Amino acid sequence: MSEIREPRPRRRRPLRVVVGLLVLLSVIGYFAVQRASVGGGAPFCVASADASGRGGDSETYEMSPEQAANAATIAAVGIAKGLPDRAVTIALATAMQESALRNLDHGDRDSLGLFQQRPSMGWGTPEQITDPVYSAAIFYDHLVDVPGYSRLPLTVAAQKVQRSGYPQAYAKHEPDATVLTAAFAGGGVLDCGGPAPTEPGDPEEVRDGLVRIFGKDGMHTFGPEGGQGGQAGRNGGGGRVVQEPEVSMVEKKEAGDAATRRSRAMAQWAVANSREMGIARVSYDLRGWVAGKDRGRWQDKGGAGAKNGDADPYGAAPGEVRIFLAR
Repeated sequence: MSEIREPRPRRRRPLRVVVGLLVLLSVIGYFAVQRASVGGGAPFCVASADASGRGGDSETYEMSPEQAANAATIAAVGIAKGLPDRAVTIALATAMQESALRNLDHGDRDSLGLFQQRPSMGWGTPEQITDPVYSAAIFYDHLVDVPGYSRLPLTVAAQKVQRSGYPQAYAKHEPDATVLTAAFAGGGVLDCGGPAPTEPGDPEEVRDGLVRIFGKDGMHTFGPEGGQGGQAGRNGGGGRVVQEPEVSMVEKKEAGDAATRRSRAMAQWAVANSREMGIARVSYDLRGWVAGKDRGRWQDKGGAGAKNGDADPYGAAPGEVRIFLAR
């Protein structure tokens, strides 16, 4: 007769596993609350295809501030060149595949930068290629040389510039690149949350960055002494400035679709670079963004002055971009 054995008792899951799960959930909840709170949490940026910044999952794309700054530069260079949205989408999708929108100092063989361009293939020196403005500009220069590029499938247009070993890989980034294009060049928006900058901004650094992309026309820099008695005042360049303890930069928008795209791209570029450059507030066309406030979202800044067509004391006049630096 075989021996009858008592069934083994079922092992209970150790208490520390349960406690660990509770701690993990608490940490996740903490960061979720911090991110949603005013000014708290890790920095992040969300591009949305609609101006409310509250589109569905298919209409938004989340990035780190580094990625957002690079994406904003790529888009701004294309817009400053007067290129259509399709060109911007192709460039963004290409950089998303090649570098995940990071300015890499390494790559396959001697590939470098956002687009993984190779010095040995005539794209420029390593210093040039790792300059986002230069690398984006030379990508666009090669793209516009492709006959009918705007009518080609994105993979075909990108491949004619890049000569990649994996040309079909660009296709998967087209939906997200389209959202980014809408945020920078169309009717969308870029929101960036996280703490306000703790270091003062350098007005020359910000101005030089803007001028390198957009040129000097219409660009004016004002110190905190601008204006009188706290009231908005006119400057010879047409910009408005308010007396307050910050430095502002003003871009006066001219009439026309091209100028609208240019001004919007400038405003979004400033938000994307706010953490790195110490930008405390950006105002554009009666809307405002303040670092560390409103969950990083753009807000309508209308007021009595705005209704009368004048400058909002805390925003910009209609058709105007203003960038305020932390001090």
